[in-house]
Amino acid sequence: MDVIERIKSQLSSSPVVLYMKGTPDFPQCGFSAAAVRALSAAGAEFAHVNIFEDPELREALKQYSNWPTYPQLYVNGELIGGSDIILEMYKSGELQKLLADAK
Repeated sequence: MDVIERIKSQLSSSPVVLYMKGTPDFPQCGFSAAAVRALSAAGAEFAHVNIFEDPELREALKQYSNWPTYPQLYVNGELIGGSDIILEMYKSGELQKLLADAK
């Protein structure tokens, strides 16, 4: 399976996927930690992928998403954005609605 197929498989395996630096229990950057806090506060169940464990995926995802930074949040296979967008959506209530509708 090539790296793009792996990304598509990960995105189809869960309605909410966070590509991040580290893990939810041990985020390895402040932006990933902030994204996890917002998702947790919104009551989200989400899959995560530690991009440090797969350098090939880390580079390919930037091309796949056309988004240069991490974390990257996907809902129903669609890129939502990074930490700033996640936090803005949480504060406005949009994130909670989006997550409630995720299937």
